[in-house]
Amino acid sequence: MTQLLSLGNLLRMARDTVSNPREGAETVLALGLPRQALWLAFALVIVLSMILGDLLYMLADLPADEALTGPLGASPVVMGLLQAGFLYLMAHAMARIGQAFGGTGRFEEALALVIWLQFIFLCVQVVQLVAVLVVPPVAGLITLLAMGLFLWLLVNFVATLHGFTSLGMVFVMTLLSAFAILFLLSLVLTMLGLTFGTT
Repeated sequence: MTQLLSLGNLLRMARDTVSNPREGAETVLALGLPRQALWLAFALVIVLSMILGDLLYMLADLPADEALTGPLGASPVVMGLLQAGFLYLMAHAMARIGQAFGGTGRFEEALALVIWLQFIFLCVQVVQLVAVLVVPPVAGLITLLAMGLFLWLLVNFVATLHGFTSLGMVFVMTLLSAFAILFLLSLVLTMLGLTFGTT
């Protein structure tokens, strides 16, 4: 297991997942990671994402608290908790909403796929960092491509998790669920006194 989860193998798995998302998802699910390992990986990808995000903001000469403003907006602890909450909610949504449509995926499996999705986008963040240093205009294009890649991988992951065959149905279900989750998230942020920056 340790050899399988080495950095080199993880990078190869990430590459293969991008080229064949359903097979990549099946590989991750086949690992059968225990709950303790899942939560450790969950915490690790959040910390790494925050570090890379801060580096990207600094290199791009952007203020680190630009995204959220308010009494808690600049707190790294709050930002980490918000990201953890969002990913946790995403895993629950993947599992519960899929089950409501007849899917068979479990929360632990959904959590493993969310962690894997986040790892892939850690790799994307590294590419963005290099682009900012070498060819800054390309960094914005990478962001746009990453958004499309995220949706494509998510749809395939949900389909694989629950054994769905229609990607179109999963796509519509994912969009509707995303709008509902973002609406609820915006309410929570407002109650916490956080707003999205406009300057």
